[in-house]
Amino acid sequence: MSESDPAGDFDPYTASPQQLVDEFVGLLDVEPIDTDLYRGAQLHGGRGRIFGGQVIAQALAAAEKSVGDDRTAHSLHAYFTRAGDENFPVIYRVTRDRDGRSFSTRRVIAQQKGRPILSMAVNFQVPEEGLHHQFDMPDAPPPENLISELDFWKAHEDKIPEAFRWMMLRPRPIEMRPCEDYRPQGGAKREPVSKLWIKAVAPLPDDPAIHRAALAHASDARLMGTSMLPHGVDWQSGGMQTASLDHALWLHEDFRIDEWLLYVMDSPWSGHARGMNRGQIYTRDGRLVASVAQEGLIRQVDRG
Repeated sequence: MSESDPAGDFDPYTASPQQLVDEFVGLLDVEPIDTDLYRGAQLHGGRGRIFGGQVIAQALAAAEKSVGDDRTAHSLHAYFTRAGDENFPVIYRVTRDRDGRSFSTRRVIAQQKGRPILSMAVNFQVPEEGLHHQFDMPDAPPPENLISELDFWKAHEDKIPEAFRWMMLRPRPIEMRPCEDYRPQGGAKREPVSKLWIKAVAPLPDDPAIHRAALAHASDARLMGTSMLPHGVDWQSGGMQTASLDHALWLHEDFRIDEWLLYVMDSPWSGHARGMNRGQIYTRDGRLVASVAQEGLIRQVDRG
């Protein structure tokens, strides 16, 4: 529900961790309004642009409703075509491209006010056994030894531009604990590599589809900033225009997002006002459960 809707009575600042997660689960779902046509919920107290991960998660939820329980989403590829507006609902239209014996393909168009804001393809597979290998999980400090991103921002509130304080200080259903020091408004240039522990602040339902949608939502957080690390800037730096351009997610194994997951990110390239970012997501015991790729707009609009 947007800021313009006075009926919204959910307050994230006074909500318990379980209430935050219950509200989040509701946000991830979509309401059927016709065959293969759905309406996405709005974030209580949301302002300005919709977070891209929210649109991806809701589009995935819409696509999931068009396949049988025997098939599991294993990949999605999305393009952001316009910024979403928190003041309006998002409508999701699903097209059933193909249902084979092993795989199904769906296309989803998310739109507001009659205009597309995201197009996404989702592939599903009937689970089967096969050859297996994976990259090893890199070393990382345990999450218990790290400060949460929210606690960091509370300690550095004076560094947040006033227009963004409501967003940065808002309690969230997914806790994030960066493994490296974080510097507001950029800072010293460093290698384009970052690691982040993520976990829901309270238990989620046992439905694996909810955990997939929640991970799709979380996978859009902090990833694009990796491509700005070598340049000593971030989305808060003056003269920077940033936005997600596309997003791909591959779901390899089952997981629970209410248990700690390590999000390992790197950026092999940036140029032409774009930054390429990659991610790998591991369970705490080292299973690689998902891979991510994203290109983002990182445009310098004021070169001083």
